[in-house]
Amino acid sequence: MPVSEQNNQRIWITNLDRGAEQAGGGRFGYNRKEFRTFRSLIADVAMTNAAESTNASIASGSSATEPLLSPEMMAKLERMELVSRKIFRGRMKGERRSKRKGQSVEFADFRNYVAGDDLRFIDWNLFARMDRLYLKLFLEEEDLHFYTLIDDSMSMDFGEPSKFQVAKQIAASLAYIGLCRGDRVSISTFTSSASPIVVRGRSSAHRMLGFLQNAPCAEASPTMEESVRRFCLKNTGKGIVVMITDLMSKTGYETALKMLVAREMDIYLIHILSPEELKPTLTGDLKLLDCEDQDMREVSVSATLLERYEQTLNGFIEQARSFCNRRSITYVSVRSDHEIDPLLNEYLRARGLVR
Repeated sequence: MPVSEQNNQRIWITNLDRGAEQAGGGRFGYNRKEFRTFRSLIADVAMTNAAESTNASIASGSSATEPLLSPEMMAKLERMELVSRKIFRGRMKGERRSKRKGQSVEFADFRNYVAGDDLRFIDWNLFARMDRLYLKLFLEEEDLHFYTLIDDSMSMDFGEPSKFQVAKQIAASLAYIGLCRGDRVSISTFTSSASPIVVRGRSSAHRMLGFLQNAPCAEASPTMEESVRRFCLKNTGKGIVVMITDLMSKTGYETALKMLVAREMDIYLIHILSPEELKPTLTGDLKLLDCEDQDMREVSVSATLLERYEQTLNGFIEQARSFCNRRSITYVSVRSDHEIDPLLNEYLRARGLVR
């Protein structure tokens, strides 16, 4: 039977073996041996004729040059606020409640006066009643550390709009909310995890947007585990960390997420997939080429194979969600063809990241 050779295409083979093995093979209704026959089925299929291919490249180029945030969207984001489920110690004055006591307008507690304390904080009304000196304590208000780590591997350069473009829009939206609130925002990709861009204040929004707008997918991106290790070594502070990825790593994602959990950070995992990955439309005999490591697989796509593939993908997603839930990581599944506005106002607001 002839094999259809796909040339000059970005065809991506993903390895979901780890999901199948950790799920115990038949847990989600598929056989592990059968699974290996179609594990490469997620692919970016090229257009069947030159005209469609040209139109696709023009559309992709135009989407890449569009601004990540429209003025209308920025106006909505300015009314939002990032929320942490934990209270972290910041480095500078800000709008967040701290574990420490300090100077603010919000009263915290009293304590006995000790020689050398600032007389300005003595409660003289309480002294008149109790004939003892007490010091008023106030909550310290500090900035929040917000980190975003974006998967920039070639598997993210897929779909229309691409998963990477949507990931940059999500990162830009969350970062802009933090900048408007005076938070310390750090943004990096897997490739630049050792040298992130760190900004603070609304005046730094143009720098943040410029960094994301010009960030490309890397042909030689490091693994997720290596990227997170570099990230943890570079960023010693605690805060909110949002990782945006498709989780399509042949080395797995478990070790990387465990490293973040060990840092006691408030972790959000945004798992982004394209409609073509969720419901592939491939048919016939195909030769699929992995765009990251050039691995090749010949497959004969049938309705039965697509059905088993869907079961495998659902099992992989469920295994990732379960892994995150057991470790207090907030898991959010996102389709790349959905609008950003509902994601922020519904999904992330319901999960407590924004309000």
